[in-house]
Amino acid sequence: MTHRIAGILLIALTLGACAGTTGDVSTLVDEPVAPVYDPWERLNRGVFSVNRNLDKVTLRPVAKGYRNASGSFLRKGVNNFFSNLRTPLTIVNQLLQGKGRLALSDSGRLLLNSTVGLAGLLDPATAIGLDKHEEDFGQTLAVWGVPDGPFVVVPLLGPRTLRDALAIPLNFFADPLLHYDNTSVRDKLWGLQAVQVRARLLAAERLLEDSYDPYITTREAWLQNRRYEIYDGDPPEGDDGFFDEFIGE
Repeated sequence: MTHRIAGILLIALTLGACAGTTGDVSTLVDEPVAPVYDPWERLNRGVFSVNRNLDKVTLRPVAKGYRNASGSFLRKGVNNFFSNLRTPLTIVNQLLQGKGRLALSDSGRLLLNSTVGLAGLLDPATAIGLDKHEEDFGQTLAVWGVPDGPFVVVPLLGPRTLRDALAIPLNFFADPLLHYDNTSVRDKLWGLQAVQVRARLLAAERLLEDSYDPYITTREAWLQNRRYEIYDGDPPEGDDGFFDEFIGE
């Protein structure tokens, strides 16, 4: 049961990579992106197709039912809960990146939302000016100077750079739910998280449906959004060499 729920969660992240976590996909793909190093494109396209087809017969129908059956208030509360649960991962990576002030801010955010915010269902921290941030080990490796590597579509997980793919185990083992002893509750929470993530992405499907090449649209959107995440929303102007260390200038 545990592995089945975890697998469903990974499927959710497949399309989650298309849209990013907070951005508007349509704005991302309209912006120019750096040259892409995609030497495994043929293999990537095959994996991409399998991921999409698998999603269509598994998580997508469940996510549509969840969206239709639940109100926006409930969905926002569930999203807040899982966002709060992810905050320790963000704090650890902020410290590893030398962002001490942000780590302190997000620690306060975690404390406030976990108590006054009823285990994260509510978000009083944002109301008092403690903004939400998201960091992971892939971003930390980027800050440390680890090259992006080739673009790759990971089975179930979706678009990544090779660097981010190598960071997947670190992010997975940093998930607090993984270390929760009550496996029955943990599995249900993993399943709910998968459905919640996938439901948030339903609105982005039209972009892929209208795209001449969904693979390219997904690749460009993911890389552009990932670059914004690494540079905390402020990538250097004129930096056209996102993959220069591999393809040359």
